[in-house]
Amino acid sequence: MTAAYVALEGGHVLEGRGRAPGTARGELVFTTAYTGYEESLTDPSYEEQVLTFSYPLIGNYGVREERFEDDRVHPRAVLAKELTDDVAEWLESEGVPAIDHLDTREVVTDIRDGGAMKCGIAVGKDVTEEDALEELAQCKAMSDHTDIGAQVTVSDPVVYGEDNDGHDVALVDCGAKGSIVDSLLAREVTVHVLPYDASVEAVEAVDPDVLFISNGPGDPANYEGAIALVKAFVEDTPVAGICLGQQIVAEALGGTTEKMAFGHRGVNQPVLDLESGQVVMTTQNHGYTVSDPGEHLEVTQINVNDDTPEGVDGIEYDVITRQYHPEANPGPEDTLDFFDDVLAMADTRAGQAVPADD
Repeated sequence: MTAAYVALEGGHVLEGRGRAPGTARGELVFTTAYTGYEESLTDPSYEEQVLTFSYPLIGNYGVREERFEDDRVHPRAVLAKELTDDVAEWLESEGVPAIDHLDTREVVTDIRDGGAMKCGIAVGKDVTEEDALEELAQCKAMSDHTDIGAQVTVSDPVVYGEDNDGHDVALVDCGAKGSIVDSLLAREVTVHVLPYDASVEAVEAVDPDVLFISNGPGDPANYEGAIALVKAFVEDTPVAGICLGQQIVAEALGGTTEKMAFGHRGVNQPVLDLESGQVVMTTQNHGYTVSDPGEHLEVTQINVNDDTPEGVDGIEYDVITRQYHPEANPGPEDTLDFFDDVLAMADTRAGQAVPADD
């Protein structure tokens, strides 16, 4: 059996079965999702993290590229109770270490009790506990990855749906899931995907009907370029955001964010809409949250489990953001109407525009 070790912050070392070789380090987190492992593994928001699946069997319906959210696996390593050969071989082909035959109940309990933590991973025929501990010693805190956006963004602008007749959306790519683009294209808009550090001039060249800040990994305070874009355009252009995007919008408009103990990661997070009283189930993947929306934003939706903000709307600005993932691939699809609400802001703004003189 291939040796495999997980060195946890504090010095405790777990031993499992190696399924894909290599060494790695990152923030140890868990997801409660019982389906959608392909979507999770290709979600850019897992960059610089080691992903633990709480569901015991991962891989029971194979690996299909059409389910991917990006063109590569993003977690630095993967832990599970049991991985099928399909998933293990996929991870090995991606160069991502993988370990199973672990008591993932214990791992999840450790994270819930102590919070997301640094860890080191070593998998291979000749690796030792010391190799995993060495990786742990070199692991940085998530907030110290100050330019993590550069690892997950497009290098140059990309346009989708050029022939569509709808609005123009400038999507600032801080690590956007592919399903966000798909959800917008399904509504006949043209999506201009811009790098996470795009300039004001680059956005002005698009002349967007909506400025959309995507999901992504890391500390929102480190996305200074995206924060600056929200400040520059919010008075004249509707602004939307998902996940990290909500946090960036809050940072830009005078709110504050903070790191959560272990975050929300799964496909069954209940969210309460404060106006309607309706509860919907949502897909989530985040380790930071809005702690104070500030005076320009109001909380409209909260997490039923811990009351953290899940929806934030503008008070005097055209702003709508969601902490969860309305595109919700692989599901549930309770909140897809978010994209209609976003485009309704653009419709309203267009209807208020004063026609130019002939």
